[in-house]
Amino acid sequence: MSLRDRLESLHTPPEALQNIVKSAAGLGYETYHDLKARIHQKLLDRVDLTVMESLTPDRLKDELKILVERLLSEENTALNETERRNLVRDIQHEMLGLGPLEPLLADPTISDILVNTYQQIYIERRGKLELTDIRFNDDAHLMKIIDKIVSRVGRRVDESSPMVDARLPDGSRVNAIIPPLAIDGPIMSIRRFSAVPLRMDDIIEYKSLTPDMATVLKGLAKAKMNMLISGGTGSGKTTMLNILSGFIPEVERIITIEDAAELQLQQPHIIRLETRPPNIEGRGEVPQRALVRNSLRMRPDRIILGEVRGAEALDMLQAMNTGHEGSMATIHANTPRDAITRLENMVGMAGMNLPPKVIRQQISSAISVIIQIARLTDGKRKVVSIQEITGTEGDVITMQELFHYVQTGIGTDGAVQGYFCSTGVRPKFIDRLRTHGVDISDALFDPNKRFE
Repeated sequence: MSLRDRLESLHTPPEALQNIVKSAAGLGYETYHDLKARIHQKLLDRVDLTVMESLTPDRLKDELKILVERLLSEENTALNETERRNLVRDIQHEMLGLGPLEPLLADPTISDILVNTYQQIYIERRGKLELTDIRFNDDAHLMKIIDKIVSRVGRRVDESSPMVDARLPDGSRVNAIIPPLAIDGPIMSIRRFSAVPLRMDDIIEYKSLTPDMATVLKGLAKAKMNMLISGGTGSGKTTMLNILSGFIPEVERIITIEDAAELQLQQPHIIRLETRPPNIEGRGEVPQRALVRNSLRMRPDRIILGEVRGAEALDMLQAMNTGHEGSMATIHANTPRDAITRLENMVGMAGMNLPPKVIRQQISSAISVIIQIARLTDGKRKVVSIQEITGTEGDVITMQELFHYVQTGIGTDGAVQGYFCSTGVRPKFIDRLRTHGVDISDALFDPNKRFE
């Protein structure tokens, strides 16, 4: 018996649906959502969920459309064609997807979805925040969607564990925090990633960096130079990591380690590892440090760490110094010098009580280049500095800047004005690049060339 036949075999009292019809007169915002919630509940009450699970998504979507339209037409529900179509679509989203979030997830121009309680949802589009008219029915409705997201990746969120990191099937990063930590109700943020990963040519076209800078970064990736990508929240660190990883030869074995898997590497030989939070008893946690240590026994050519944020920094530096060249990682910092300081502090979190001089020597010998990315006031992301670590002098790690972005002002339209240029410094790594078959012209470092 089909899903539709099962529903047809059940008698729905006309009075019950007539109440819904009466409430639909004039269909304001609240009334529409009340109608949708009640019809959705009736579907759940009358449909065998095991039958739903046996159907393909396309078949189930078609069946739900027929069932909802029949419920509405049999009782002569006072809906126009647009409202009827929207109601069918929204109930399909509730049953098959993430409810009110589905239209936002289908829009490729949206980079962030910020749910600030069930009745206020912001999006970020082209670097600017916008308030939407989309909302959830109530806190319980939002919690249901959060539970659906986190349960897919084997995680949980409740009063004993009110914060959670998860991901969507497309790799988008999800963070949720609920009461009692979130005072006004459940809060959720979704950091989205393009269905088609950006390439170096794309960010050159967006003027996030220059062709000369791109040539140098491509060479660094191919020549197995260890790189650290630094920047603030939402500056595009993960995007840059994805792009740079695209220049790793396909013959190499890559291991990625992340808190929530979001990297979109295209090579065929990739091992993806993800941390695990503690269970309800506080046991079973697997932090990044444990995964970094384990990855060393997995015969990696390169290790890519999604973000360095704790004691795993020491293990990462040791891996970079013991034959795993070409490794990459991201770190939250406002400047390359701040990134070095943060990295030094994280190594101290490992509890090894190493002298500061030893830590700095480890850092200077492990990392070759720091790429600093910033999100400017107009929402655009740019590579604002590329610096080479040249060694240590006494207790100080020495660095030299190769390229930088100079901001000259802000236009009448709010757009940031400025230019890219080289500092004129010839990097020490240029000889290594040439020995690895990467031909880098000295003309790339001409300080007289400016790119607007």
